[in-house]
Amino acid sequence: MESNNRSSIGRSTISQALDETPLSLFHLRAMITAGMGFFTDAYDLFIIGTATVLITKQWHLTSAETGLINSMTLISAFVGAFLFGRIADIFGRKRIYGLEAVLMVIGAAASAFSWNFASLIAFRFLLGIGIGGDYPVSAVLMSEYANRKDRGKLVGLVFSMQALGLVAGPIVGLILLSTGMPANIAWRLMLGLGALPALSVVYFRRRMPESPRYESKVKGRVSKAITELTTYSDGAVSLDEVIAEVPRRMGLKAFLANKQYLLYLIGTAGSWFLFDYAYYGNAVSTPLVVKSVLGAGKHPLTETLALSLLVFLIAAVPGYFLAAWLMDRIGHRRLQLIGFPLMGLAFLVIGVVPKLTTVVAPFLIIYGISYFFAEFGPNTTTFVLSAEVFPTSMRTTGHGISAGVAKVGAFIGVYLFPILSKDLGLSGTLIITAVFSAIGFLVTLVLPEPARRAMGEVSAEDSLAPSATLAEASFG
Repeated sequence: MESNNRSSIGRSTISQALDETPLSLFHLRAMITAGMGFFTDAYDLFIIGTATVLITKQWHLTSAETGLINSMTLISAFVGAFLFGRIADIFGRKRIYGLEAVLMVIGAAASAFSWNFASLIAFRFLLGIGIGGDYPVSAVLMSEYANRKDRGKLVGLVFSMQALGLVAGPIVGLILLSTGMPANIAWRLMLGLGALPALSVVYFRRRMPESPRYESKVKGRVSKAITELTTYSDGAVSLDEVIAEVPRRMGLKAFLANKQYLLYLIGTAGSWFLFDYAYYGNAVSTPLVVKSVLGAGKHPLTETLALSLLVFLIAAVPGYFLAAWLMDRIGHRRLQLIGFPLMGLAFLVIGVVPKLTTVVAPFLIIYGISYFFAEFGPNTTTFVLSAEVFPTSMRTTGHGISAGVAKVGAFIGVYLFPILSKDLGLSGTLIITAVFSAIGFLVTLVLPEPARRAMGEVSAEDSLAPSATLAEASFG
């Protein structure tokens, strides 16, 4: 990031100025503020797979009950994404930014004090609403602060914070279990620790100003947008003459009736749904997957966690950050079209070569390849694409619908994974995920390529909203 970049933009709208502003420290600040929530999201979503190994033994749960605990946060994330996404377009991103983190704090802390199956389900449901709400608001705020050349990188880096949370879960599990503490205390600490990073998220997000694009394009508050942007960017964005865009707000009915936006919504929500089914069942159940390959009862949970962590570190983490770094060069849509088939091929190889599930080293290599191309592909790109193809007044709504529908796919995948694995075996279950990956590739084809293009151009929003010169606003 360039720390002292000063960009003097000539006659332009605020959106055009932001599109052309080089990378600066305020971009980094926005990325970290948004990304901190995704560290927490990932920790809370994936630590449950480790915790349920202990909870199942203590509470003597059935496979269906284990699947429900693992997936409950995902189905409530569907509610949170829809709810917060729509509210953020109506009342503004700033109004609710941080409130979703409050729900995450309460849900994580309360989960640690669960006394039975029903109470844990209720608290995980609350947690999921906060996690779901974090998706559209964080993604869209970052996309609306980003310039057009680096938008994929910045939004991708927000999502890549998930990698750190994904790794933190097994590390916390290993540390707690290696102390020899009782399982009843260990799983409670695993779940409760998710409240700590969420607390810091609440503080920093409430200090972040409203999106300048939203203020200008939707609310028409150009002077306020300029003042807040100049302050937040430490003067990195300097406008010589501001063109005020006529405020334009689209209703939900008109949005869904628009054929272009409906097609984009099918592309973003559909591909994300298919990916999350294929991905989350495996990711959340990774300790169970590795345990089945090692042989049930033959290896301690700490060894299972260590191997899961190894897969994450070697395969998943590089995939996240390489996707963010290279996405704008390769293309956001194009990277998704690369990742889907290669991820699916890895699942298919495991499925059609059953002996792979009985030999640890080859299995972990192929399983790791599936993880790499999940991250270096649709896990990152579905998040980014949904934040850039819709008009400003419906951007968090579009992203929220997409993320919400995706979490239904994740819920189905996580809930069914233990059941299908028991009935069809690991090989049969992964063949199904390979089919979902292939369909995800096809659905992606309906989307445009937004890389290095202005969001207003991608959504055709700029051609629909005329502009008028704001003569009194002159900055330089």
